[in-house]
Formats: sequence, C-alpha cells, structure tokens
Amino acid sequence: MKKLLLISGLLVVAATSAVAQTASYRSVNNSAFKRGEELKFRLHYGAVNAGEAVVKVDESRKMIAGRPTMHIVANGYSKGAFDWFFRVRDYFESYVDEEALIPWLFMRRCDEGGFKINQNQTFNHLAGQVNSSGKMMTVPKNVQDMVSSFFYARTLDYSKAKKGDVFEVKTFMDDEIWDLKIKFIGRETIKTDLGNVSCMKFVPVVQKGRVFKKEDDLHIWISDDANKIPMRVEAQILVGSVKMDITSAKGLMVPLKTTK
Repeated sequence: MKKLLLISGLLVVAATSAVAQTASYRSVNNSAFKRGEELKFRLHYGAVNAGEAVVKVDESRKMIAGRPTMHIVANGYSKGAFDWFFRVRDYFESYVDEEALIPWLFMRRCDEGGFKINQNQTFNHLAGQVNSSGKMMTVPKNVQDMVSSFFYARTLDYSKAKKGDVFEVKTFMDDEIWDLKIKFIGRETIKTDLGNVSCMKFVPVVQKGRVFKKEDDLHIWISDDANKIPMRVEAQILVGSVKMDITSAKGLMVPLKTTK
C-alpha cells in the first residue's frame, strides 16, 4: 500500500516536474531538525502507562517534482493493559519539500479502538490542489499536512514571543483547511527523563466539545533552544487526562541543553 501511494503520487507530480524546477517556492530557514532525528515518547492515560510514540526523519533523499524531500514517519501504539481494551495503531508518513517545507505526499493509517482512518494525499502546490484519496480539492499556498505542520512550526522564531502571542499554520486535515493556532503563555523549566529542560509553553487554540472540555485543556512544552522539540504534552479530554513525555532524543540539530 505504501509503495502504491508513492508510485501514484510520483506519477501525479511528475507531470509538473519540469515547471516545478523553475517555479518560485518559499525558502524556509530550518535550523531546528535534520535527517536522522528520532524522538520517542511515553504516553499515560491517567495513572496507566498507555503506549509509546516515535517520530523519525529518516536518511532518504527522494526527489519529487525535481525537488529533494525529507521523509518523516510517525508511529503511535497502545501497550500493556491499556492495549487490551482500547487498541491503538496509528501510522503517519509525509514527504516534505526540503527547502519550502511543504508536503508532496501524505499517508495516514489509524486504528483506534476499531475506528479506522485511511488517507492518501498528493499535493500539487503549483495548481493549489490536493488529491485526497481520489477527491480533488483546492488548498491555499504553502498549506501543510498533519505531519509537516509540526515540523514547520519548529522553524518559526519564538525568541521575541510575549504572553498571548498567537502563531498560525494553515493545515489540510480531514479534507478541511484548519487554521492551527498555538498561543504562547510563557517559559518554565520542567523535569524530564533527559534532565531538566528550559521550555516554552503553549496552548493550542482548539474547538470546544470535540475532544477537549475547554480551549486551554491542552498544554505543550517545547524546548527553548534551536531544536524546538516537544518535551511534554498534557491534555484534559472528555473522558479523563492524557500525558505524553519525551524519553529519547537522537540525531538532533544541536545537543539538547539540560541541567540536573
């Protein structure tokens, strides 16, 4: 299935590859991540060790539409006792333009308690379109997918952020355009498996009633350094609380700054 997605996507973008090589794309200054980065996380549901997640930028350098890409893969899965009554197997894959940090191909395979989602998306940024599992849709310039939005957000400059500042990334998700917004609320040092880490704290602006009780029921701590990697996520959802903590960080752009 993954090979079929890649082949079909390549056929679509190949038709515009000659134009793409001379087209004008944005150039993003990326000093946050590189090939070989691998982040691992532990997930808790209440007091239960519920699962693990891995986000990796592999070493491949596939050319799409005449442009080099970065291949990003994210896996999340339940484990232990939690896996017995709510099995989770989530898989995401994205080929992201190395210079413009926009997606060319995206795949999503999710199984959460028997609820399954299968999505294949091929982006044509010259035409401002995306083929989402056979449905052609119009998208704005430099739109992101679910995976690339996270990595693009890491390249933004937060050095002068003040409490209340909101940062926005336009994202194509579930066949809709979402204005994903994160609000900066301050800086603090947190204790992690990797040591004490100085972090920036954000509150994503979310829709009430869908998963979260209130807009500020989700908090994210991002390392306050060049890497800008997520160190912790805490969420109060409608049926309890979920926490995700980093357990391993390899292949970073610069060494993570920690204190004992």
